[in-house]
Amino acid sequence: MSLPPDFRICQLESDDVALMEALLTVFGEAFDEAETYGRNRPSGDYLRRLLGSDYFIALAALKGSEVVGGIAAYELKKFEQERSEIYIYDLAVAAAHRREGIATALIQELKSIAAARGAYVIFVQADLGDDPAIALYSKLGVRENVLHFDIAVKDGGAAAS
Repeated sequence: MSLPPDFRICQLESDDVALMEALLTVFGEAFDEAETYGRNRPSGDYLRRLLGSDYFIALAALKGSEVVGGIAAYELKKFEQERSEIYIYDLAVAAAHRREGIATALIQELKSIAAARGAYVIFVQADLGDDPAIALYSKLGVRENVLHFDIAVKDGGAAAS
């Protein structure tokens, strides 16, 4: 699959707040959770600090100047050895741009960043029934069957995702 000539991936930095906000919109639309990703958006200062941190990785896929997809990931420093893991928290491509190799290109770019940081693995979870995500991740990695639990910070119910 060949990517279009006007396609590029950029790693977002602290001065890329507008691109991060556009990426939040893509996530909200792709996951059908526009309210989650749009209602209580972080301030520009918060996003600048997050994008400038050494533990958060944001990649935006652009066609021309339009954000059409991206990844939000976290580097988790390990304690048992001097190494880290990269956790893909969100990965999405706008509906009109799917099946073009963009998600795979984003993961390949993240692999390069992970290698440069000395990470030994990238991991991601997919919801049962999300067949496109499961197919993508199965093509690129090894599936593990695990259970995921949300533990509420405050007593009185399950944590909200």
